[in-house]
Amino acid sequence: MKKSFSKVKSIKGELTFAGDKSISHRAIFFSSMANGKSVIKNISLSEDVKSTQKVFKELGVEFYSDKSDLVVTGRGKKNFLPPKIFLDCGNSGTTARLASGLLTAQNFSSALIGDESLSKRPMQRVIEPLKLMGANIESSNSTLPIIIDPTDKLKPIEYDLPVASAQVKSAVLIAGLHLSDQTKVIEKFITRDHTERMLELPVEITDKKKIIFASEKFYPIAKEYFIPGDVSSSAFFIVLALLSNNSELIIKNVSLNPTRTGFIDILRKMNGNIQIENVKYSSNEPFGDIVVKSSELKNIRIEESIIPNIIDEIPILTIAGIFAKGIFEIRNCKELRYKESDRIKSICNNLKIAGLAVEEFEDGFSIEGEIKNNAVTFNSFNDHRIAMAFSILAILIGNNSTVDGIECVAISNPDFYDQLNSITSF
Repeated sequence: MKKSFSKVKSIKGELTFAGDKSISHRAIFFSSMANGKSVIKNISLSEDVKSTQKVFKELGVEFYSDKSDLVVTGRGKKNFLPPKIFLDCGNSGTTARLASGLLTAQNFSSALIGDESLSKRPMQRVIEPLKLMGANIESSNSTLPIIIDPTDKLKPIEYDLPVASAQVKSAVLIAGLHLSDQTKVIEKFITRDHTERMLELPVEITDKKKIIFASEKFYPIAKEYFIPGDVSSSAFFIVLALLSNNSELIIKNVSLNPTRTGFIDILRKMNGNIQIENVKYSSNEPFGDIVVKSSELKNIRIEESIIPNIIDEIPILTIAGIFAKGIFEIRNCKELRYKESDRIKSICNNLKIAGLAVEEFEDGFSIEGEIKNNAVTFNSFNDHRIAMAFSILAILIGNNSTVDGIECVAISNPDFYDQLNSITSF
C-alpha cells in the first residue's frame, strides 16, 4: 500500500499515545506469570504486543478487555499449560527473547517461531547465556525457530552483557526469577531498564557498570499497571513539529524513562525547543507531558555511549539531521543492521533517492547536501520505523512524495496516520 503526501504548513494540537510498547510487553509477561488477576491500563495497540498476548494465550493465560483496561488472569509460577502448537512471536523480537528466558524454566517442551523478518534476526545472543544457566535450548542456525525442552539443571549465573541489549538482560533475569539463589546481570552500557523497575529488582551502580539481581524473591505478583504513552512513537511527531513553521505540539502522559529519552537530549542539544512538564510516576516509571515548538536545528557529534538509548529513534533523528545545519553523521550503530530491516542500508537507499550525498559505513552513515528530488517514492522495506520516518520526510518535502509499504506501521503504531492528520495543516 502506498501513501502520498502534500507539504505541511504547520503543526498544531495535542496528542496522546497508546501505552509504551516495551512496558506493555513486560506488563503482559509479569501479569501472566503472577498468580491471579492483574489489570493493565492503556496497553499498547501494536501488533508486537498482540504477539506477546497470543503467546500467553497458548500457555493458558486468560485475557479480557474491560473498556480500556486489559484484565489478565495469570497462571502463577511454573503453572503454565503446555502449548499445543508452536508459539508464534510474529515480528516481535521482545516476545521471542523474553519468552526464551521464561520457557527455559518450565516443565514442558515448547518451540518459538516468528515471521520471515523475525526469523532472520540473531538469537544466539539470548541462547548463549541461557545455556550457561543450564537451559535445554537449541536453534539450528542461531535464529528462530528455537526449541526448548525442560531441564532440572537450571542454575543462577553472573553474566556480563557482551552487547547492549535490554532483551537479553531481561531474558536472563526472567529465568533467574525461578531460582532461589541470585542471578546477576552486569552491564557496561545503558540499556532500557523497564524490567528491573517494574519488578523492583535490586541494583548496584558504580562508575563503570550496573549490576542487576534476580531471584524467586522478586517473582511477579498480581497488581495494576498503568502504561505511559509510547515515547518512541512520539519521536516522529516531535521531529515534525520542530521542523515545521509556526508549530506547537503537546504530547500528554508519555513515558519519560531516562533510558528511552536520549533522542530528546540529542534534539535539545541540536537547539530543539522541547520542554518537559507535569512529571509523575507509575510502576516506578516516570511519565509526563512534552511541549514542542518550531526550531532551527544544528547537527552535533553523537557520542557512542548514547547509541543504545537512541537506537530505535535513529531513523527519525536522521530526518532531523537532513534539515539541520552542518553534516549529519552517526557511527557505532551496527545493531541497526539487525532490526526489522537493515536500517543502515534502508535509510541510505532512501536518502540517495532524494538526491542527498550519502556515505554508508559498516556501523553508520553520513549525510550532507540538500534534497534535489522533490517528488519521490520512498521504500518502507516492510519496517515500521523506516515507514514512519520517511512519511515525515515526505510530508516535509510535499509534491505528492510517496511511501510504499505503509501497512507495516501497525507493528508499533496503527494510529500513526490518523494522528498525523489530526495535527497537520496543509
